[in-house]
Amino acid sequence: MRLLYITNQIFAAAGLERVLSIKASALVEDYDYEVHIITLNQGEKDLFYPFSNKIKLHDLKIKGKNILYISSYIRSIRTAVKRINPDCISVCDDGIKGFYLPLVLFKKYPVIYERHASKHISVNKTGWKQKLKFYFQNKIMHFGARQFNSFIVLTANNLKEWNLTNLKVIPNPLSLTPKEVSSLNQKKVIAVGSHYHQKGFDILLNIWSKIIHSFPDWELDIFGKIDKNQTYLKLAKKLNIHHKVNFYAPVKDIGSKYKNASIYTMTSRSEGFGMVLIEAMAYGLPCISFDCPSGPRDIITNSKDGYLIENGNEDAFVEKLKFLMSNKTARIKMGENAQIKSKNYLPEQIIGQWHSLFCSLRRKPNTK
Repeated sequence: MRLLYITNQIFAAAGLERVLSIKASALVEDYDYEVHIITLNQGEKDLFYPFSNKIKLHDLKIKGKNILYISSYIRSIRTAVKRINPDCISVCDDGIKGFYLPLVLFKKYPVIYERHASKHISVNKTGWKQKLKFYFQNKIMHFGARQFNSFIVLTANNLKEWNLTNLKVIPNPLSLTPKEVSSLNQKKVIAVGSHYHQKGFDILLNIWSKIIHSFPDWELDIFGKIDKNQTYLKLAKKLNIHHKVNFYAPVKDIGSKYKNASIYTMTSRSEGFGMVLIEAMAYGLPCISFDCPSGPRDIITNSKDGYLIENGNEDAFVEKLKFLMSNKTARIKMGENAQIKSKNYLPEQIIGQWHSLFCSLRRKPNTK
């Protein structure tokens, strides 16, 4: 099977890149695929996550702006795909251009779309301009989405965002398989994610400001790419909690950080899945998350392996976080259940679903 992934870039320390490294490498090493990955303007940047050296990378140099960029993109994609001649194509591009690749390629190849984000990631429904923008964007995406042979979302709740007949759910695979879990003795709360508005770290810091005075020996560790304006570092100082909040750049050995924590928190405004939740669960951490669209609800069983908080209810979040911080017995019980839950996402279970899908859509040998 010759499989081609089309994406933007794969060098960053982000969820899509991590998932792609796991899936593509497993298909090459365990299923004997020939895997190609097309990226755009990536250059010689070092990859943050490990990709099998058997994977063939193709970086396209796309130039110009607006119409010139689109023209360069279409021309380069067509040339590269014709040269690679894949049996199946999987698109990992949440931008508008990704939705139209079947049409760009004249539907000559079986094409799958992998949706890694909730549709709500860019939605601000408070203003009429934003509502209008979302309305037209939604129409454009749905038209393109119907052109794919299969449209993959990550959770059952994601299904509700799309009115399509080609939908299928395949969750992300677990990237970490720890030999040892957290003792849950450390007085540390952890959160992982880049400093984007969508991740809701402003909300988390506000919650932490309501807690830390009652738990002065606890600390909050946040791992993720820090924005150039250092928005959340400044906010921590403004809230006078900077002495109990630690900000770190992305680390490759994030597993050791989960192991050194006792609770995982997620205050995202939206999530396509919530990869960090299953990673933290694998290390036996109970998780507390807002019931944001659309991932956490599919992962957390409320009051069993963590807490799923009414979206935006900061007071309820504070209450449950305080409870877990002060109750080690509850942490241990929930952590044990969380570790069991994480096994649902082991790669051997998830990659097999992708293999079956690719085989079902594979081009016939006489297809030109």
